[in-house]
Order: sequence, then C-alpha cells, then structure tokens
Amino acid sequence: MKKHSDVPEDDHDTGYGVGDLLGLGSQSVRKNYYPALQERIDELEQERNRYKWLFENALHGIFQANLRGGFLACNPAMARICGYDSAEDLKQRVIRLREQLFCSASEFDAIRQELLDEGSLSARETRFQRADRKPVHVAVTLLRRPDLGPEVVEAFVADITERVLARQKLEQLNASLERRVEERTEALQNANVGLRYQIEEREKVERELVVAMEAAREANRGKDKYLAAASHDLLQPLNAARLMVSALQESRLPAPEARMVHQVHRALEGAEDLLADLLDISKLDQQAMKPDLVYTDVAALARALAEEFEAVAANEGLAFRIRTVPAVVRTDQRMLTRILRNLLSNAFRYTRKGGVVMALRTRGEQLRIEVWDTGVGIAEDKLRDIFTEFHQLLPRGTGGRQGVGLGLAIVERMVRILGYDIAVSSRPGRGSRFVLTLPLEPARARQEMPRAGGLPGYSDGFDGVPVLIIDNEPAVLESMQVLLARWGCEVLTAGSKAQALEVLAHAGRRPVLIIADYHLDNELTGYDAIHGVRRFLGQDIPAAIVTADRSDDTRNLLRAQYLPILNKPVKPNRLRALMTSLLASAAESPVADPGLPHK
Repeated sequence: MKKHSDVPEDDHDTGYGVGDLLGLGSQSVRKNYYPALQERIDELEQERNRYKWLFENALHGIFQANLRGGFLACNPAMARICGYDSAEDLKQRVIRLREQLFCSASEFDAIRQELLDEGSLSARETRFQRADRKPVHVAVTLLRRPDLGPEVVEAFVADITERVLARQKLEQLNASLERRVEERTEALQNANVGLRYQIEEREKVERELVVAMEAAREANRGKDKYLAAASHDLLQPLNAARLMVSALQESRLPAPEARMVHQVHRALEGAEDLLADLLDISKLDQQAMKPDLVYTDVAALARALAEEFEAVAANEGLAFRIRTVPAVVRTDQRMLTRILRNLLSNAFRYTRKGGVVMALRTRGEQLRIEVWDTGVGIAEDKLRDIFTEFHQLLPRGTGGRQGVGLGLAIVERMVRILGYDIAVSSRPGRGSRFVLTLPLEPARARQEMPRAGGLPGYSDGFDGVPVLIIDNEPAVLESMQVLLARWGCEVLTAGSKAQALEVLAHAGRRPVLIIADYHLDNELTGYDAIHGVRRFLGQDIPAAIVTADRSDDTRNLLRAQYLPILNKPVKPNRLRALMTSLLASAAESPVADPGLPHK
C-alpha cells in the first residue's frame, strides 16, 4: 500500500488510516485545512484506542475466528485461558478450531450447526483444549458475522472451571449422600429382615402382633366406649358388695363380726380404688381425657369434699378442718375434684395421729389450695418420686391404710393437663404440705357457674325421705335399698323406666329424690328414665346418675341436663353428700302437690 507522509504512524500498522476509514482519498488527507474534520478524526481515534484498551485488558477472552479455520484475532485473556504465552502465539499455533481448540469434535459440529441455523448462541458451556492438552471449562457466547465471511464468528469466553469443579464437587457430595442413604436404607432393610426372621423363629409372633396392633388401633378409636364397658362390668359387682357391706356397718353386730365386716370393707375399698385409678391412668396416658372448662365455686367444692371426708376422719380418729375464701376458677370440675380428693385421701392414708387441714388462700390473681397433714412425711430425695406410678411412702406391712400408688400419679397428670402448678414440702415425721396453684376468675364469673357446683349441704338426716332407685342390676337394687333404709329413707326400687312408672302408680307418696343407673337394659338409659318419671309426676324432681361409665361424652351429656354424676363403685360418704345436696336443691324448689297423678 502507498504510504503518505501526513498519515499518523499508528495507522501504518493496520494497513490503512483513519482517513481511509472515512472514505477520504489522498487529496483529502490534508486535514490540517479542515479543523472540524480533524476534531472528529481525533474523537474516532480516541474511541478506537479505548476499545483497543478494553480488548487487550478484558478479563474475559475475546476472539474473532473462521469456523472452517482458526483465529483471525484474539485478546491476551483468551491466550491466558487456553494456556498460551500471548495472543499472537495462540493465533499462530491454533489453525483449526475443530481439532485444536474444542475437546470434542462432535460438540464443535453441534455448535457450528446451531450458529448457522440461529445466528448466535449465549453462554454455551463447553471445553477448550489448553496448550498442555488439558481441558478448560468455558462458557462461550458466539455471534455469527456473515458480513465478514460465511462462517466468521465473534465470541466472548469466560473461564468457568472453578464453578464447574464446585458443581462437580456438589454433585459428588450429593451422590455420596445418596449412596450413604442407600447403604443406610439397605442396612436398615437387612436389620428389618433379620428382625422379621427372629420374630418368625419366636413362634411366628408377627401375625399376632399385627392383629394386636390393629386391635389396639381400634381400641384407641373407641377407647371411651371400651373403658365405659370395662368400668361397668368390673365395678358393678363391687358396687353391690360395697353397698351391702356399708349397710352391714350401719348395723349393730358383735365385735368379731363387726371387725370382719370392717376388713371386708377395707379390702373392697382397695380393689375399687385400684380399678378406678387404673382406668383413669389409662385414659390420661392415652390422652383421652380432655378438660371441660366451666366456672366453678371452689369454696363450695371444698365444703362438699369436707362432708365426704368427715366420715373418713371420724373412722381414723383424726381431726379434719377446712378454711375457705370466696373463689371462682374456670376449670374442669371433675378433674379438680379428683385432684383434691386424691390429695386428701393421700393425707389421711399416711396420717396416724393429729389431723388434716385443707385451706384456700388467694394471692393476687391466683388461688392456692393447700392440703396439710401431720403424717409420716417424705424424705427430700423422694419428693419427686411420689408422683410416679405405684410409688408408696410406706412399705406394706408397716401399718396404716395402704394405697396402690397411683393417686399422686393421677394428680400430676391432671395438673399438667389443666396447666396448673403443684408443689410439695415435707418434714419426715412431722407431716407434709401439698400446694395447688391455679388462676382466679373475676367475681362476675359467678353468674356463669353450672347449677350443680355449689349447693349448700345439710346434715339433718334422711328420716322419712322417699327415694326412687332405678337400676337394672338386682344386686345393686337390693344393696341400695338396704343401705338407704338404714339411713331412714323410704326406698322405691325399679329396674327400668316402665317399672318405675308402674311402682309410682301404686305408691302412696311421690319420691323426693331419684337416683338412676345410666346404662339400663335394652340400650335404655337412666337419663330417659328420669325424664319419664318427671313427666309422669309433672315435677322437676332432683335426680342424679350413678354409673361406671367414665367417658367424656356421657359426662358432657349429663352435665348439659344438670344431672350430677356419681361414679361406681359408690362410696357411702359420697352418696350421702350427693343426697344431701339434692335435698338442698329440693328445698329450694317450689313445693308441689304431694299426691300422685292418676293414670
């Protein structure tokens, strides 16, 4: 090419000058005569130098190449990526991209075809060969330049080796983890096979276990139903025996016979407590006992318990006092009653002399119910053990009233369900104190309390009080009749609603109280019988249900009808307290015509 003396030196390197780029001939290169043109040429020169600087100093590789041959141009970063000393070294040594740059000829062919079809591709991951023949992972963005040639392309190249290695390492870790999971799963499967083999060798228990598990699941679904049935079947005969023994205790017997009756009474009491505790602990452990929160007058509840335990204190020759303050709480009345009853029973069981005190105290917005006794006391290292199942303070044979070791375990579980706190302190040989802490309700909550919670008690006796007993068990009817007759009641008995109506039709007086068993024959209930008697007499006679069914459904149904419940086996002191409460409600009701309606 012909050189011109007024062309800049940098332009000789490329074979043409900036003036040639602008389409100026040799005559127009004399740009000193054109100041505006010279200024524009300088700007273009600066722009070119800037792009050249970016091209040479870019972190990513940049090249222009012919797909059928080698590199047309490349920057130093491209040479570094491929492991060559310089860009010129890379251009001279790599003259065939397909064989010398790409690790896979088939992958080069796929990229080439895609470029011919689409004109470009973006961030395509592939592998280039370095100068030492080792692969390098790159991401290539290619643009076809048909204006420069049919297969001329321009490309940007990023070295992604670290990213690929990190990804491969992650894939290896995932594969290793999956392999470990598979190995662990296989090990567990092998262990399961071994366990299954052992089970089969031990008299092929597996089938029986499956049947038992299914039976357990079925029992869990209908636990309340089965517990109620078991309670009825187990406690019904004990209830009859207990009532009959109580009637015998009311009689004047010679000393040897009275002592034997007392021993039978104690044995029945232990069996009843054991069965009742086992049923309750089973429901608590199965989480089948749910709290039913109602507003409760704790002072009235404490007075009712005091009436119940006065007879226990008298029999044991112990003093018993209660101290109450007005207090209303929102609680499960049955659970709270059971907690306090168990605490009092425990106090009387381990107290041989002195007495027991139950006190209600308020502190701010909390109520403290304290049960004190002057019993044997508890060693400090045993204070938590007393709340475990079948734990007793005194070994058998050391005297005192023996329990079964479930009372405080039931207390601990019920306290946990209700969200209360219980604490115990004791001095061996001096006595113990149990403190139950629960939140108080405001005074306005009194109007929302259930009617059965706080009726005043009376102790005037039952002389001449007509009572109707409805129960489908003849032994229970006989036992109740004997016991209530000893108390001075006029007892009417019936085995069903139909028999009760027939008895009332021929009786000279209407009953003041009705006590009915819940489960009667032919799937009838005591609730139906009470309703039928009330409708027959035209009066809302006070009534209560006696039942071995401890299910939540039954309790909720009867409570909705304002019918108090007394669980079997019936303890005489609780029956006496219940009847006293019912008589109090009868005294508050309007006086009805004592005559019976005509049929």
